[in-house]
Amino acid sequence: MPDVTAAPSSVLAGSSILVTGGTGSFGKAFITEALKNHDPKRIVIFSRDELKQYEVRQLFGDDPRLRWFIGDIRDRHRLNRAMHGIDYVVHAAALKQVDTAEYNPWEFVQTNVVGSQNVIEACIDAGVKRVVALSTDKASSPINLYGATKLTADKLFITGNHYAAAYPTRFSVVRYGNVMGSRGSVIPFFRKLAEAGQSLPITDLRMTRFFITLPQAVKFVTDSFELMQGGELYVPKIPSMKITDLAQAVAPGAEMHEIGLRPGEKLHEEMISPEEGRRALRLGDRFVLQPDLASWGYTPPEHGEPVPEGFHYTSDNNTEWFTREDFTALLETDV
Repeated sequence: MPDVTAAPSSVLAGSSILVTGGTGSFGKAFITEALKNHDPKRIVIFSRDELKQYEVRQLFGDDPRLRWFIGDIRDRHRLNRAMHGIDYVVHAAALKQVDTAEYNPWEFVQTNVVGSQNVIEACIDAGVKRVVALSTDKASSPINLYGATKLTADKLFITGNHYAAAYPTRFSVVRYGNVMGSRGSVIPFFRKLAEAGQSLPITDLRMTRFFITLPQAVKFVTDSFELMQGGELYVPKIPSMKITDLAQAVAPGAEMHEIGLRPGEKLHEEMISPEEGRRALRLGDRFVLQPDLASWGYTPPEHGEPVPEGFHYTSDNNTEWFTREDFTALLETDV
């Protein structure tokens, strides 16, 4: 992997970064971007699956800036060791399957809630400067256990700033929807069915979703490190799309059949609820949900604009939409 000197403005340049869940789709994309454009001193990839670590190591060869830690965020002692000398943390580790969570609730609580608190405490104790935790649209007005655990994790990270008020560590959260090209994405699933000549299962023909590409998600996180004071929950302004249009973009002319909403599934995604909208600001390419209480000295961003009364952000009330043609062109870029 080439060592390209970062622009002087990069807050990550010359730093030590740790990525929990670093062998997932986001982690691999983040590592690629950081090595190419931010010139870190080292990146610690912290994850629990040795096979995935082996596979990801093959992608990056013997880059001397990479460190590989087998560990589980449930293990506070292992986190303490991994955090030694770390400046910035991206917390991407989580259990994420909605239906699996309904059958294994305590496992999700241990990883997504207890594990998140372990990360918070390890970061404070190690003197980490800034932490960005990845959230999900399902944490907004959650109706399934996975969403409830992620909402709890969001609250823990924002509240972590109170515990760290007298220390250098600051925490923020980013929340976004479906990531095109990520592991488990519906796009390769639809492609596989279409290639086999099968009809595409659509849970509800009215369904809409937000979509973001992996490079967009990574840039959103790296930009958040630059912007954050601590306590913000950032939501990107991204397009929505009808699932039927997505299906036809992926597999033109394929038959579709409706199968009904699955337990815990919403007809439309929500990233900012009406209650959250009362503390939301528009700021460039994003919305900022400001903290309710901020004992650590938070001040509103200088160029933030209040949203209208009653504002909420859902995939069906979005002002920006992907058409089938837009999405077809995007798919040609191998997202």
